[in-house]
Amino acid sequence: MTDVFERLEQVIRERRRTRPERSYVVRLLDGGAAAIGAKVTEEAAELVEAAASGDAAAVAHEAADLFFHAMVLLASAGGDLSAVRGELERRSGTSGLDEKESRGR
Repeated sequence: MTDVFERLEQVIRERRRTRPERSYVVRLLDGGAAAIGAKVTEEAAELVEAAASGDAAAVAHEAADLFFHAMVLLASAGGDLSAVRGELERRSGTSGLDEKESRGR
């Protein structure tokens, strides 16, 4: 059984392939990385605002928007969830501070 992120990734891949006329994913993809990136930035700001409000339902809503747009951006760049999972696995067990410091070397 697939999880919701895998199903969403499949939908994004299918929309990219079939290009239905009335598809928000297609519209985003046609805008290119810069336009999708602007949407990711917008959604990230809205998530931060929701978190500051203390409204857990709004936080979940905005996080879902951010994840969706990040997945479209990932697809537009030729990436996929398996690459993200692999990177998170690579970092697993490593202090976030140590991992961050290792990138500067």
